[in-house]
Parts: sequence; C-alpha cells; structure tokens
Amino acid sequence: MGRRFWRSGISAFGVLLFIQACSNQTAKELPVLGPYKVVDNIVDGRLITDTLFTQIRPFIFYDQDGEEITEKTIEGKVCVVDFFFTSCPTICPKMKQQMLRIYDEFENEPDLVLLSHSIDPKRDSVERLHEFAQKLNVEVSRWHFMTGDRDSIYSMAKHYMIAAQKDDEAPGGFAHSGAFLLVDKNRQIRGIYDGVDPESIDLMMDDIRSILIEKSVLK
Repeated sequence: MGRRFWRSGISAFGVLLFIQACSNQTAKELPVLGPYKVVDNIVDGRLITDTLFTQIRPFIFYDQDGEEITEKTIEGKVCVVDFFFTSCPTICPKMKQQMLRIYDEFENEPDLVLLSHSIDPKRDSVERLHEFAQKLNVEVSRWHFMTGDRDSIYSMAKHYMIAAQKDDEAPGGFAHSGAFLLVDKNRQIRGIYDGVDPESIDLMMDDIRSILIEKSVLK
C-alpha cells in the first residue's frame, strides 16, 4: 500500500487573489479547489503519484416545482452555486441580480445549471420558492431554487467551503456568504467569486466559458 497524505484546500481569499492575477489572460487552466489527497503507489516496480481531488458529495434537495434535485440532476453539467434566502434584506437581492446576468448570458447553453440553496427552509417552502422564481421569470430546468433539511443545507454550505448559519443578530436572522461557486462536470470546485461584485461576475462568466469548452473536450 502506498502512502496517503491529506491536505487542506486553497482558501477562498487565496482563490480570489489567484483569479485576479489571471483576469487578463484570454485562456487559462482553472485550478481545482478544496481538499485533496496525494496517493503514492508502486505499479510494476515504479512509484506512481496521483492527486485525487474531492468531488461535491451526494445530496438531496427539492426545487421550486417540488422536484427532487440530486447529484444525478447535474451529472455532466457545469454548475453555478450560491446560498440565499428569499426574505434577505441585505446582499441577496444584489446576488440575484448578478445571477440573473449569468442566466441571461448563457440562455442558450444547455450544459449550464444554476443551484440556489435557501438557508431558511422553514419559511422558504416549495410554494414560496416557486413564487420567487416566477417573479424572476426564470425556467426551472435552468435554475433550481432549493429547499430541504436545514442541517443538510448548512452542512452542504460548509462542504462548499462557505459560511451559512442562523444568526438572530444578523439582518433577516441569518448570516451567509455572498460567494458564487463554479463547479465543473466532475463535481469539482473550480472557482469562488464575489456574488455582489459585477467585475467578479464578469470574470466568472469568462471562466464558465473556459469550463464549458473544457467539458466538451473531456466528454
């Protein structure tokens, strides 16, 4: 058996620095973010070293039409992920404006799907998310507003390396990150972006194009 080493992933702050440093490049290979393990094995008498990156784990949530959304739903898709709640009085409206920009920009791209997780599932029922999606005039097949078990949602946010929690002292009663995450067809995180900053989202859309091209090559 070979040796196994676990190492922590790149911090979100470091990721943003990396993204800014690459922003002027017309074509780039995006990093894979998050925890990974380096595995050394002996094969035919030779030392072979592999780096195995963590995939987004299996999940079960329900979207604005009450449909079950799992990792199978996004199989072979590129995803943009965020966490929000419909009654948020602070950053969520700005985040949704930027997410709408992505939605509109990739209107004819069937291989891109948006996943918005509500961190207030007690109030954000399927019916309420349905009304919210209708107000934004978006299609459920392209943008899933998801609810489910609260602990599962919070655990999923942690898995995505961002913060989401109930906080009675925060506006609206919840504290959460405004980050958008870019996930490739292998369910691996390839970028973290500021969801209220138009320039960061401009960069994200460039990176989405790169990942979509990469995806088509890797099919």
